[in-house]
Amino acid sequence: MRSIFFKSPSPTRMTPPSSPLHHTFSESLMEENIEVAQFIITKWDSSHDDNLVPLFSDKDEARQYLGSIKGLQKAMKYLVLHQSNSEKLVRAQLLMQTAMKRLQKEFYQILKSNRDYLDPESVSAHSSSRPSVSRSSFSEFEEEEEEDDESENENDSVPEVERASLAAMADLRAIAEAMISAGYAKECIKVYKIIRKSIVDEALYHLGVERELTFQRIQKMEWEVLEFKIKNWLSAVKMAVKTLFYGERLLCDQVFSVSAAIRESCFTEISKEGALALFGFPENVAKCKKTPEKLFRILDLYEAVSGLWPEVESIFSFESTSAVRATAVNSLIKLGDTVRTMLMDFETAIQKDSSKTTVPGGGIHPLTRYVMNYISFLADYSGILSDIFADWPFTVPSALPESYFGSPDSEGSISSPISVRLAWLILVMLCKLDGKAAMYKDVPLSYLFLANNLQYVTEKVRQSNLKFLLGDDWLINQELKVKQYAENYEKIGWSKVLASLPENQTAEIPADRVNDHFKKFNSAFEEAYMKQISWVVPDPKLRDHIKISMARRIIPIYKEFYKAYGGVQMKKEMWGEPFIRFTPDDLGNYLSDMFYGSRSSGSVSSSSRGGGRSH
Repeated sequence: MRSIFFKSPSPTRMTPPSSPLHHTFSESLMEENIEVAQFIITKWDSSHDDNLVPLFSDKDEARQYLGSIKGLQKAMKYLVLHQSNSEKLVRAQLLMQTAMKRLQKEFYQILKSNRDYLDPESVSAHSSSRPSVSRSSFSEFEEEEEEDDESENENDSVPEVERASLAAMADLRAIAEAMISAGYAKECIKVYKIIRKSIVDEALYHLGVERELTFQRIQKMEWEVLEFKIKNWLSAVKMAVKTLFYGERLLCDQVFSVSAAIRESCFTEISKEGALALFGFPENVAKCKKTPEKLFRILDLYEAVSGLWPEVESIFSFESTSAVRATAVNSLIKLGDTVRTMLMDFETAIQKDSSKTTVPGGGIHPLTRYVMNYISFLADYSGILSDIFADWPFTVPSALPESYFGSPDSEGSISSPISVRLAWLILVMLCKLDGKAAMYKDVPLSYLFLANNLQYVTEKVRQSNLKFLLGDDWLINQELKVKQYAENYEKIGWSKVLASLPENQTAEIPADRVNDHFKKFNSAFEEAYMKQISWVVPDPKLRDHIKISMARRIIPIYKEFYKAYGGVQMKKEMWGEPFIRFTPDDLGNYLSDMFYGSRSSGSVSSSSRGGGRSH
């Protein structure tokens, strides 16, 4: 279909009011206009024709038809002023009624037959790249023919679907202007609203927007069901706003460009109901029972509405669509309130955690895993959280050490409100872990527990967006604490082993004391090993760090003592109780078996020399 740009036949050419010819519009010209209109309008009278031949399929015929209507209007105005009781006026009015019925049918037919070309996606797609969608076929029908040909040549480079869409919009606009100008706006608008509203409603239905999804229904849903509906809504809302409502607003603006009031009325009636249902959903979700697992979907909803707000504000800018803007804003307010409440509840839940069971082997506590997974996910929403907490400043308790958050003068200090808030949540958890560490009867195990859990925290931070929020200084400080916890474990956990060897390796030691040192070492090492073989260090880097540190702490001292007195004592073993149960290599093998959480059976013996875990 080609875009229709009309020219009037010469008898009906409009003359500017300032022209002298305006004052000489004679009765003969009036009668000629009526005669021309009767010929053309009667020719296309479809009141008795079931097979409607599209008037607008022929460019010249459509131009003449609209031109005759304009000439008829001019004649009617003359008759009203000069011959208000004339039968000619009645005749002209009847002709106008016939013409308007025909145009109404044409309007309906174009809307129906061009439905695929006038879908919001097509309209929004080409309108975004073309500031003016179409010219009015009615108001500009007096342009020169060569301009029309020029337009057609330009259209050769436009895709066929877009040409059809532009042509349909131009024809609809021309008919709308003609009917509105003749006082038949109501009939035109009625057809437009019925057809376009059905299209918008159908599109929303296919997008999964449920109008009957009330708060009462949402509140009773299982979370899995509601989460599924939230995901559907998130995938639908962008298409609904940026394509469906945007395209519909453009189409209204183009078709009814002649009247701002009609544009507003049509768009409002077509789109308002569906838009209210669309943006009412997040608000209803926000009012439901608040549980931790819902927070991230709430943030998704907030992010979607917030991201689309500029479009919502622009598309629904009419006063009559203010309820849509208000609903979107209320959704943001309710969602923001819900996020703040849920984060406060999350902090309270950490503080109130009352689990008394210790983790076997000093491994990662479930609270640590849960909290750090939760906070690392929160870090992905730092921009949205900054918006939500913009007017809710967070004050860090003054009793807290400054070193935790970093020095204010340091470039790597935690400065953004969201960073401080997330760091605070981690600190609340770490304080809780201090209490759980105290539940272990073995002090070395409590330090190993703290080292394991803080190492897990630092790794989670390093592997997520928390790294950028908390900064390198924060990470370095926590990693130093991990090493300090590990060092405390080593000092306390292996103190008896180290104490069993002489402090001064160079001093001469009597034979009986040499035996005593070996016996004490054997007993202390076996006791420490048997107790700690079931302890765990899940993180490979920390595990290797502790093993290497322990080996450097124990083996060199033992090796020096072994070299000095091991040969003599080995000879004595042949005739009595063995004093030496471990070579230096044995110690390395035993230490390499540590921190995997495996329980050793029996006792450590010399028969295992040269054994150990293979790495």
